[in-house]
Amino acid sequence: ERITNLMLQGIRPQNILALTFTNKAAKEMTTRITEIQKNNHALSIWMGTFHSIFAKILRQECSNIDYSTNFTIYDNDDSLKIIRRIIQDLNLEKETYNAKSIFSRISLLKNHLITHEKYTNHQELINLDTKRKQPLFKKIYAHYCQECQQSNALDFDDLLIKTYQLFNNNKEILEKYQDIFQYVLIDEYQDTNKVQDAIIKQIARKNQNVCVVGDDSQSIYSFRGANINNMLNFKNNYNNVKEFKLEQNYRSTKNIVNAANSLIAHNKNKIEKTI
Repeated sequence: ERITNLMLQGIRPQNILALTFTNKAAKEMTTRITEIQKNNHALSIWMGTFHSIFAKILRQECSNIDYSTNFTIYDNDDSLKIIRRIIQDLNLEKETYNAKSIFSRISLLKNHLITHEKYTNHQELINLDTKRKQPLFKKIYAHYCQECQQSNALDFDDLLIKTYQLFNNNKEILEKYQDIFQYVLIDEYQDTNKVQDAIIKQIARKNQNVCVVGDDSQSIYSFRGANINNMLNFKNNYNNVKEFKLEQNYRSTKNIVNAANSLIAHNKNKIEKTI
């Protein structure tokens, strides 16, 4: 409804960035807007997941990140195969250096904007590796990143961190996308991680037209990097923020809603609301 309203006010669809967490949701939104508008203008909106939109940007600007335009996007299985091979090549104990655990940690580090170069100089994290009996973790991290680069491949987390670096290191490119993305809308904001929030701040710095939807009480993905503070601190990061509380629940009985409210009331940091 908000996107449709923007378009009715004369905002060009190609100046709207709408980010979701699934391709299904993006497709559904495009269909709904098309039905309301009775035209195909919705197809011009930059609508999709964080990863799909940023992959599109990186393909257009790949020369600035030392990749060619036909770079491969590795899925998790591809990444695990590489990490298993590195562990084998280094003759490390598979029980101590579990590939899935190593990959999860690399993913978490990238989502916190800690590159392998930064990691090498992060003494606190290196000391932690020694306690975990994984002193060669930093070597695995570095080798993994080098192999991806040499293969002209990016993993899912690279699509985020490389976009952040692209904007951070190239003022003209950032300004170009700030002019394109004049209105930014994001769904399920409680599920965003540090690097996603950082990229939105980069893009929105110029126009300050950001609309986020979410529920801090539904933030359950911290184990994979989601940061609830992105939502709780939103008002501090942007000018003249307006907050709209949608407190009517259409899915649950009164007993369940009351039980949820009584539990949520114990949260120390939250957006006050009564469902």
